Amino acid sequence: MSFLLTLSRLIDALTERIGKLAMWFILATTMISAGNAIVRKLFDTSSNAFLEIQWYLFAAVFMLGSGYAFLRNAHVRIDFISSKFSARGRNWVDVIGIIVFVFPLCYMMATLGWPLFVNAYESGEMSSNAGGLIRWPVYALIPAGFALLALQSLSELIKRIAFLTGNGPDVLAHEGPSEEELLAQQLLEEEQQRLKAAQ
Repeated sequence: MSFLLTLSRLIDALTERIGKLAMWFILATTMISAGNAIVRKLFDTSSNAFLEIQWYLFAAVFMLGSGYAFLRNAHVRIDFISSKFSARGRNWVDVIGIIVFVFPLCYMMATLGWPLFVNAYESGEMSSNAGGLIRWPVYALIPAGFALLALQSLSELIKRIAFLTGNGPDVLAHEGPSEEELLAQQLLEEEQQRLKAAQ
């Protein structure tokens, strides 16, 4: 089990780095979008390449960031049902969900996405829009994103099994306030300080 837990930590580290990179893509998308809007308003011109790179980056955030969302337990979950389960019950639901749903989905999407990427790469497929971009980089996100999600799912499966066998902590346990609750508390404190300073 120690080898599997080491493998899980390595996968988590890789996912963490890719997730941080995807965050920078959000900033890049915002900057390109703002720049394109400013140029369009000031000079009455625009570029299809700038428009397309925005959705390329947006697609990269979702495709490459899905594993990071799983690592951070930030994916959609039916909390009002899972909160009624015991810790072991929640982990068993995840084990079954990963094996029965996530792995087959990742395999199917990566398998279907790979030929799209290869065909676009070999043909040099370009956007049909004037001044548009080559298509293969965005097609490559499909198999890459689902492969990374499958890899992170393997890590999460190892962690769930480690907990169920008594070899690791419960990564689904909610200890302390959530990030949203901490942010709300911070904003409340800042507003209270602002009101005190204004008096």
